[in-house]
Amino acid sequence: MSGKADPRPAGDGSTSKTRLDRGRSALGPALELVHTGRAPTRAVLTAELGVTRATAGAVAAELEALGLIRVDARPGAAAGSQGRPSHKLAVAADGPVALAAQVHADGFRAALVGLGGRIVATAPGCEVVDADPAKVLASVVTAGAELLRETGRRCVGAGLAVPSAVAEPEGLALNPLHLAWPAGAPVRDIFAEQVRAAGIDGPAFAANDVNLAALAEHRHGAGRGARDLLCVATGHRGVGGALVLDGRLHRGSSGLALEVGHLTVHPEGRPCHCGSRGCLDVETDPLAFLTEAGREPGPEVSLLQQSIDLVRHHYDDPGVRTAAETLIDRLGLGLAGLVNILNPDRIILGGLHRTLLDADPDRLRAVVADRSLWGQSGGVPILPCTLDHNSLVGAAELAWQPVLDDPLGALA
Repeated sequence: MSGKADPRPAGDGSTSKTRLDRGRSALGPALELVHTGRAPTRAVLTAELGVTRATAGAVAAELEALGLIRVDARPGAAAGSQGRPSHKLAVAADGPVALAAQVHADGFRAALVGLGGRIVATAPGCEVVDADPAKVLASVVTAGAELLRETGRRCVGAGLAVPSAVAEPEGLALNPLHLAWPAGAPVRDIFAEQVRAAGIDGPAFAANDVNLAALAEHRHGAGRGARDLLCVATGHRGVGGALVLDGRLHRGSSGLALEVGHLTVHPEGRPCHCGSRGCLDVETDPLAFLTEAGREPGPEVSLLQQSIDLVRHHYDDPGVRTAAETLIDRLGLGLAGLVNILNPDRIILGGLHRTLLDADPDRLRAVVADRSLWGQSGGVPILPCTLDHNSLVGAAELAWQPVLDDPLGALA
């Protein structure tokens, strides 16, 4: 091959096509960089992809043509910066969306979520969850389909978050105890059937709600930038955990990893539905807190909201404070064990656990540091989750993943 420069002019159409062809493999990585906020300008995109400015420009133009991102037509630079101004990149505000659905012990919610983890529209659901998963999932998909009709958005797929371990590859909800659904319910297939019946395009997925919360927080929230991220959170009932390694959920061999709710933190404590006693699941969830504080749960709002409100508005009550300290100590014991095993570089807490951290951050961090080898030496950061409805955003991430992997193929 000759080392001479190509004699064709820079604006030649075949040269532009060559650049785009070379950049096709970069479309997915480029979209993910914009989606997660790591490439706010074309200059950053160029550097992150390791390509020429011309190739980065062709990739950005192609993603814009697909309706996924917007490229600012007027390049700008921050005051005092050096070098050539760069075009700003952002997800398309009016672009496609994913249908996200969440079912929990106190109801369900449907939402439309765009790139960047932006919730475009939401629809709350019923307060009583039927024991038949098909009925519940039909209702939540109907609510989502109505949102799609109202907004007129294109849908790339659908994702479902459930408060249960979801076995892979079958998509079975193995322990949806707080929903009274049968163990092993094929929730992914049921959800996919309802999505198809509603005339919604794209693939359908289902996963555990805390796994999805961790994924969303890693891409768009408190976990951004962490390499080994541990997430522990209360749902409306029970406790779940998740681990994100190098940007991907650690699911284990069959999707059942990180069932942290069944770590024993109080050997003589409450009986757990797993057959043991004193698990995180029954010692640090909303019902455990209300019981410890001597409060009778009411029917007006969810157990999660009742417990959060009690901490936020009545922490000066000695009974409430004592109950909170008891839960913090037990939660800290569980987190310390996880730190010893997993050695994460960051821990994020959601649900009631986030509220307990906000109420007394020093106590929780001290318990973890005192009980964990790496906590004493390294001081693992413990932070609150920052996204509202992070399980919904995570459910949407499932549906967006095929587009992030192959934008042209997914949207063809």
